[in-house]
Amino acid sequence: MLVLALDTATPTLVAGLARWSPGGAEVLAERALPSGTRHAELLTGAVTEVLRDAGVGLSAVAAVVTGLGPGPFTGLRVGVVTAAALADARGLPAVGVCSLDAVGSGARTVVTDARRREVYWAAYGPDGARSAGPGVARPEELAPAGPVVGDARFAERLGVEVTPAEVTTAGLLRAAAPQLADPSSAGPLVPLYLRRPDAVPPASFKPVTTA
Repeated sequence: MLVLALDTATPTLVAGLARWSPGGAEVLAERALPSGTRHAELLTGAVTEVLRDAGVGLSAVAAVVTGLGPGPFTGLRVGVVTAAALADARGLPAVGVCSLDAVGSGARTVVTDARRREVYWAAYGPDGARSAGPGVARPEELAPAGPVVGDARFAERLGVEVTPAEVTTAGLLRAAAPQLADPSSAGPLVPLYLRRPDAVPPASFKPVTTA
């Protein structure tokens, strides 16, 4: 079946289309765009482009997979809400996965930018299954075992080499495979927010008087 995959948990927006079966996935088209804080502006166009590149319409899509983070509040919400809206409009299964699961493969520790001089992290065993995390921490506080992949800008603060790697369509499909095989097992799309958003309501209000 054709699966549309989305992720907006990192500064690189990912949209891809793949042909999935229990034996694996074949990526037909993908866009990975440095998006910064422009996820909402770029995501719809990226989805349109991958469908065009694959030569199919949205009506051919049989399921939607989205990364649930962890990631910044606003950017992450764009991908999750878009996936939920597309799935609801077309009556499709919607599968959410931890975005860190879609970075690299095998035994590894994944680190991505959490801002505030921190990283999101998760550790994985030789079989690729997550063994710890996801969490958020200062790089100096981590003692990663084995290879580290993800955002190489944190190598010096981690004190280890970091192999550059990002979320991919193939990684999202690999992480979602058990739920795609049994869509009834897919839970609700709940974003992984590991801390409160930067923007919060004011604690007090200054009274306004009029003459």
